[in-house]
Amino acid sequence: MQELVNIFVKSIFMENMIFAYFLGMCSFLAVSKSVKTATGLGIAVIFVLVITLPVNYLIYKYVLLPGALSWLSPQFADLDLSFLSFIIFIAVVASITQLVEMVVEKFTPALYSSLGIFLPLIAVNCAILGGSLFMQERGYETLGQATTFALGSGVGWFLAIVSLAAIREKLKYSNIPAPLRGLGITFIVVGLMGIAFMSFMGIKL
Repeated sequence: MQELVNIFVKSIFMENMIFAYFLGMCSFLAVSKSVKTATGLGIAVIFVLVITLPVNYLIYKYVLLPGALSWLSPQFADLDLSFLSFIIFIAVVASITQLVEMVVEKFTPALYSSLGIFLPLIAVNCAILGGSLFMQERGYETLGQATTFALGSGVGWFLAIVSLAAIREKLKYSNIPAPLRGLGITFIVVGLMGIAFMSFMGIKL
């Protein structure tokens, strides 16, 4: 249990997808103009991560790893399909993203319209694919660890985009120099938020 808590906290604060690895910056900057749309996209990212990463973990462990297919037949004991991991991960992410897009369009058409092209673009969101690749690189031993990492990474991305959206809404009423209005001040705020999140790296877990 302690290990799962450590993974969860680290993936939110010390290894935040946005502020530690700069993954998913395109939609992070584009959809963070209002808290409502940022919340919707953040929840969608959490859902996609929590579904795709465990699925990719199971596929990687029981299909793609060298010798993973030995459960099927002893003659597959030397088979190594790990070179397919990248394209398999992308296919899983794209499939789940399509499902999320259909659900959002069905039940919250207003949110679907406000998110626009950035909802289907979750399929190419670097944070989503990055989660599966980090899972592969770090070699999590159990499905619980992989799922906890997925949830923590999604929550970290959610907190980052909602926080930035709240700040940007307040900035509309601020006296900002003309050359810095828009993305200029947004880049400065994101940099300051990244520096603030660096303070969490001092936590020893």
